[in-house]
Amino acid sequence: MDLNLTKPIVFFDIESTGLNPVTDRIIEISMLKIHPDGREEEKTFRVNPTVPIPDESTAVHGISDQDVQDKPTFKEISAQIHSFIKGSDLGGYNSNRFDIPLLAEEFERAGVDIDIKKLKLVDVQVIFFKQEPRTLAGAYKFYCDKILENAHSAKADVRATWEILRAQLDRYSDLENNIDSLAELSSSDRFADLAGRLIFDDKGEILFNFGKHKGKKVENVFRREPSYYDWMMQGDFPAYTKKLITRIYLELKKKQL
Repeated sequence: MDLNLTKPIVFFDIESTGLNPVTDRIIEISMLKIHPDGREEEKTFRVNPTVPIPDESTAVHGISDQDVQDKPTFKEISAQIHSFIKGSDLGGYNSNRFDIPLLAEEFERAGVDIDIKKLKLVDVQVIFFKQEPRTLAGAYKFYCDKILENAHSAKADVRATWEILRAQLDRYSDLENNIDSLAELSSSDRFADLAGRLIFDDKGEILFNFGKHKGKKVENVFRREPSYYDWMMQGDFPAYTKKLITRIYLELKKKQL
C-alpha cells in the first residue's frame, strides 16, 4: 500500500561513532524522500566526524577512519541536509530514540536552527514493536519476506525501512494511512525533549525523568534550587534538552520579576 501523504516524508538512517548523541558523531547519513505523488529522491553522505571511530563501531557498520578522512564534516554539509529535509516529515527505524536525537545534536553544533520536535516523526520500529516485536532484519523478513543484505549499511537499512512501512499499511487494517496518525503511534507522548530526560505529566507540566529530582516539576526545582539549572547547563546533556530547560528557567525568572 502506498503511503497517503499531504507533504513529503524523509526516511533516514545514520551510522555513527557510537550511541551517545552528546559525544558521538555522524559518519554516514542516507536519506530517502518520498513525495505525495510517489516520486523519490535519495541522498547519501559519508561524513568526517573529526574524532576517531572506535573499532567496535567499525565492526558494526564497516566504516573506518580511513574511509571518511577526506570527507566533509557535518557542519560543511549541514545546509544541504537541512535543505533536503526542509518542509518534510521524518521517518526511520529506531529513529525517535537514536537517529533523531543525534541529528538534532549535529544541527545544534553546526548552528542550524531547526526544531525537529515540531515535525511529524514516524518510527517504523515503534509501530513494528507494538504490532510484532522483532529486529530490523526480522521485520524485513516478516513483512516483506526478504533477507536484509548488508545490514547496518545506512543505504540498505533506509530502503528496507521504507518497504516495511508500506507492508505494515497493507497488513494492519487498523493503521490509518496518514502521517499524523503514524507519527502519533510512533511517538512517546510523555517525552518533552528528544532524549527522554524531561517528560510531561497528565496536566502537560514538564517533569525531570532522571536523577534526584525524577518526577518533580522542572519549574519547582529551579525555583528552590537554581544551581541545578547551572549544573545541567555545564553537564553532559543534549543541546535540545538544554534549550528546553533554558526556556523554562527564563520564563520562571520573568514570573519572579
